[in-house]
Amino acid sequence: MSALVVFDLDGTLVDSREDLAASTNDVLVSLGAQPLAIDQVCRMVGDGARTLVQRALDAAGCEADLNLALIEFHRSYAIRLLETTRPYPGIDDVLAALRGHARLAVLTNKPLTPTLRLIDHFGWNGIFGRVIGGDGPFPRKPDPSGLLDLMAWAGARPEDTLMVGDSMVDVDVARNAGVAVCVAVYGFGAARGDLTLRGDEFVVQTPTEVALFA
Repeated sequence: MSALVVFDLDGTLVDSREDLAASTNDVLVSLGAQPLAIDQVCRMVGDGARTLVQRALDAAGCEADLNLALIEFHRSYAIRLLETTRPYPGIDDVLAALRGHARLAVLTNKPLTPTLRLIDHFGWNGIFGRVIGGDGPFPRKPDPSGLLDLMAWAGARPEDTLMVGDSMVDVDVARNAGVAVCVAVYGFGAARGDLTLRGDEFVVQTPTEVALFA
């Protein structure tokens, strides 16, 4: 059993694909560009909001000031954050089961403010002992600094820690910290098509399977 289980947010705990895509397309439309397909936008998610917006601008062939476009994205996403975003089915049961024997935390490249809004809305404040966002004091994943800090907080050794995420970014941060990883291929991060896994890395098709490896 793991002493510490660290979860990614988008594509792992919550299905936020439609709200992220809609907010990204709000930016493009405001700049006179054509919106992108939801699946196309979702393949751009995982490396933080700034990278998402830059990728969307490039894909749409839109030359614009990135900083201004990012401001528009944050404005739109603050409004759309909870329009369709919901926990994946079974996630609440998994969290309830795991919190009985492990410390739980969130490590996401999403900015902290919307991350905390989602956690509060879904009643997870008492479940996650620590939450690290992508705009905090640590470099974003796959840099291991945030994950190593969570391990120090929990007093967890690498062999007692599990990182749960849906993308290669999560696989790489786990490798960089020397911890086990559980890849949630039900999430939209796997759709990027860049997953390259070793034989000792776990893969789950549904959220409920996460408990088998934690």
